[in-house]
Amino acid sequence: MAAPRRAWLVFGFSTEEAVGQPGPGLGPRRLEPGPGEIRRVWPAWSYVVVETGAGLEVRSAGRRRRLRGWCEALPSETHLVLRGAAAARAWRRGAGLRAPAWSRALPRGPPWHPLPLLPGGFATPRPPFYTALPAGLRARRLALGNEHVLVLGANGELHAWGGGRHGQLGHGTLESEAQPRLVEALAGVPMRAVAAGGWHSASVSEAGDLYMWGWNESGQLALPCKALAEERAQGEDAGAGAAALTPCREQPAAEAATFISIQALPALLDLPQEPEVSEVSCGSRHTAAVTRGGELYTWGWGKYGQLGHGDDASSDLPRRVEHLVAEGLWAEAVVCGPWTTYVCVQEPPGPQRPPSTTSPCGEDPAAAGTSPGPTHPSAPQDRTHTDSGPQELNSEPEAGLQLHEG
Repeated sequence: MAAPRRAWLVFGFSTEEAVGQPGPGLGPRRLEPGPGEIRRVWPAWSYVVVETGAGLEVRSAGRRRRLRGWCEALPSETHLVLRGAAAARAWRRGAGLRAPAWSRALPRGPPWHPLPLLPGGFATPRPPFYTALPAGLRARRLALGNEHVLVLGANGELHAWGGGRHGQLGHGTLESEAQPRLVEALAGVPMRAVAAGGWHSASVSEAGDLYMWGWNESGQLALPCKALAEERAQGEDAGAGAAALTPCREQPAAEAATFISIQALPALLDLPQEPEVSEVSCGSRHTAAVTRGGELYTWGWGKYGQLGHGDDASSDLPRRVEHLVAEGLWAEAVVCGPWTTYVCVQEPPGPQRPPSTTSPCGEDPAAAGTSPGPTHPSAPQDRTHTDSGPQELNSEPEAGLQLHEG
């Protein structure tokens, strides 16, 4: 039997809209493959880095550039961090790849953990670019929010620190934390996946249960949202009809106590028909989850069609993306950008085909759950540069790419 074909679809804000050009509309868009299938994606707001059979490639409005010699990316609107076999480096967008703003030599050997994790700490796509982790914290996954950090430990425990004013740390308060602190509400429940949005957080347990916490301003926690209920009420008063309005629960807007703006402790979320979740990703104010049955659910802010329902409505209810069902597509992986949702699909999935454990859409999920050993307690020192500073380290991947496409 022939191997299933895979493709990446994207919903939401486009790179064309980021430079003031007309967007492609609210429907799904297929990422054009490079040489071979697209394996992974790392979206920023105005551009995306993809991994193809030929390596990394940065794509912005109408332009593509290869990033030869690098294997992982961590993009932002101000800087791009790349990781290779011997070093991790950051460049300011628009400055090219000849003079890095920061570089760090890496020990030889396989990179057991994906970015943002690095030996001994983690990278961020903005200064100071590298932060050490406590030596006793054996991290296997790390997620960056706008103001907070989540770490999934070797035994499935979860630590959170950083800004907490929207409850995104899950400690039951709105206080910030300067150092990693165990999320006690999830102690004893081993986690297999973790995600951080702008100001909200999510995790998936080994049993496939999904937990959400933090800010619910746009329904991104799939909890009752007052703002969306008020939008619905205003639309009904104007006679617009329920079908064209933001879907919300049937609850009177006056009952303020039924609405949740901040959830400071992890809340268990039951998806429709209670399917088990395999992974979750968070955008700035929306969330997407893939089930073990190959379905994609989304909720939260939807202004640019990032929820994948063919409209610009926001939702505080998880909704299955029916486009995938109608096309016979099996969802394998999902990655949210700030205002976008990228989903890797099998086409066709075949009857009751389980998700591939060696999918080119991402890293081996089994390896992700059993990654050997802790991060290295010590590593070479960083080198922080100005754009006209010292030369890069030797064994340099290809230089000269202009990251800013203006």
